[in-house]
Amino acid sequence: MITLHFIANNDPAALGSAIFPSKPGRSLMQAAQSGGVEGIAADCGGCLTCATCHVVVREPWASQLPPPGADELAMLEFTAVPRQPGSRLSCQIQLTDALDGLTVDLPATQY
Repeated sequence: MITLHFIANNDPAALGSAIFPSKPGRSLMQAAQSGGVEGIAADCGGCLTCATCHVVVREPWASQLPPPGADELAMLEFTAVPRQPGSRLSCQIQLTDALDGLTVDLPATQY
């Protein structure tokens, strides 16, 4: 199992309230939805046609991820909150054992 950390509104104190396990092979978006994480709308269901699953991946995990593809980069131009270093679409992050402890910040809004 992989432990995931979702931090709402850049609040480190929220770390404890959004920790849950997930299985490798799923997308971060799927894990968040299964875990009931608020803040990831995922309107397109992971089809890479919206930007409502935007997250900001913290280091050291951001540098461990494969770089975003051209389609993801294009969709990141449509995020409701300005893109930051580490911005990714959670539907494009495939969970592996190496991402145990993955920590992401949730934007203030997806719309």
